[in-house]
Amino acid sequence: MEEEKKVKRTSTKKKEVKNIEEKNIEVKEVIVEKKSGFNYAEVIVIMIISLIIGGIVGSMLNTMSKGTKTVTKVINDNNVPAGFDEFLEAYDNIVNGYYEEVDSKELIEAGINGMLEYLGDDYSVYMDKETTENFNEQVEGKYKGIGVEIALQEEGGVKVTRVFDNSPAAKGGIKKGDVFVSIDDQDVTKSNAGEIADLIRNSKTGNVKVVVKRDDKELTFNLKLDQVDIESVETKTFNSNGKKIGYIRLSIFASNSYSQFSKKLKELEKEKFDSLIIDVRSNSGGYLSSVTDIASMFLSKNKVIYQLDTKGVVEQIFSKTKESRDYKVAVLIDNASASASEILAAAMQESYGATVIGTNSYGKGTVQAAYQLKSGATVKYTIQKWLTPNGNWVNEVGVKPDIEVELTEEYVNNPSAETDSQLQKAIEELSK
Repeated sequence: MEEEKKVKRTSTKKKEVKNIEEKNIEVKEVIVEKKSGFNYAEVIVIMIISLIIGGIVGSMLNTMSKGTKTVTKVINDNNVPAGFDEFLEAYDNIVNGYYEEVDSKELIEAGINGMLEYLGDDYSVYMDKETTENFNEQVEGKYKGIGVEIALQEEGGVKVTRVFDNSPAAKGGIKKGDVFVSIDDQDVTKSNAGEIADLIRNSKTGNVKVVVKRDDKELTFNLKLDQVDIESVETKTFNSNGKKIGYIRLSIFASNSYSQFSKKLKELEKEKFDSLIIDVRSNSGGYLSSVTDIASMFLSKNKVIYQLDTKGVVEQIFSKTKESRDYKVAVLIDNASASASEILAAAMQESYGATVIGTNSYGKGTVQAAYQLKSGATVKYTIQKWLTPNGNWVNEVGVKPDIEVELTEEYVNNPSAETDSQLQKAIEELSK
């Protein structure tokens, strides 16, 4: 979400995917739930603080044995698993005995990181407060800003590539194509998108003075930051062979994506199309509830959307609404379609009979829970495997398209609907 910044894609396994709007953050997990409160790591932190206040830590170098017994009793009284006394003893030895000053907060973070790294799971991670805020904005589908998507131009300078409806930028008069000149009188002509995003987001007054260049003229806008709903759904229609084909692109499965998808789909249906294309290319995932609700719009209640494997116990998840559809659907995927995108593609392929077109998807078959700590940081860890309706695990395999189509060099050099070989193949198949 870069507000006002785009993320570059890479070819590595942990590739970054096209962002929506303001932050540089990966989202490649299905998040089944978010919790907040105290976990065991935080209980330790609280105990350490209590010890400091009581003057115990200061004397622990001389009375470590006694101090450790006291802490052990506190741990046991709080029904915390055995072994945390050793964790605390190691912590105190390092903080009090290491020959250089140690940042106790960073040491705790390193301890949590160590636990997660032990799991050997790329999707079980610790995120600090700033990363958590960025992550939450993306998966929640809203943030505080002016409501623009921006990108660095090859020739230099950052321009507006999209203005969100009803945002401060839209109401103030910012337009697509405007190039940033200054933010609050600070020259940004040589800044990158991330730096401009930070200047806007970190405004201490909640207002920003934005100067842009448009048609060789400089224009000034005084904008008030406000909550902006990130639009993750785009629609259009195509006509081919006498048939009208609806098109709906979903860029992420945020908490508000279902409501946007439902509204946009029903608007499209009023136009009486014959078939539909759902495009989840470069969609990196999001909330499990979001993809469940979207898939439920198409599948009848006796149809399985996906299955959850929790330590060998498998549960089938069925469509949860009374509505369903029966028109032809094609789903577009690519190797950056991950997690929730793969759930939707597989559900439509196996339970609806949709035609999946494109290239093999990313291959992420696990579900994560995100636990937000009181400090603002987040511990995110894997809790389940997810399986397709037919019981297939796509992890490191991906969803295989029914019709494999690579994007052409022509599209890479000149991206458009006309040069999009995957889109054109979907149109061809649906207009037969």
